[in-house]
Amino acid sequence: MRRTRIDIINDMLLAIVNKGGAIKPTHLLYKSNLSHTLMKEYVAELTAKKLIEEQPLKRGKNFTITEKGRKFSREYKKMKEFQEAFGL
Repeated sequence: MRRTRIDIINDMLLAIVNKGGAIKPTHLLYKSNLSHTLMKEYVAELTAKKLIEEQPLKRGKNFTITEKGRKFSREYKKMKEFQEAFGL
């Protein structure tokens, strides 16, 4: 079954959470199972919507999840549980 756009966004946010709230771009690429081009598009969208932030490092950068991103992930989880409870 193909992932929806919202599923992909949640997968990316969960990957960041599971790495302690910050993740390097390469790790996010592998964990979210996306092409580099698609990941860049999603990162741009998530950054614009303030769900994640880009943190520069001495070498490279990290992506960190914001409180808004954490809230999105919690609400997504509730929505999925609701769908499953009714067999949708």
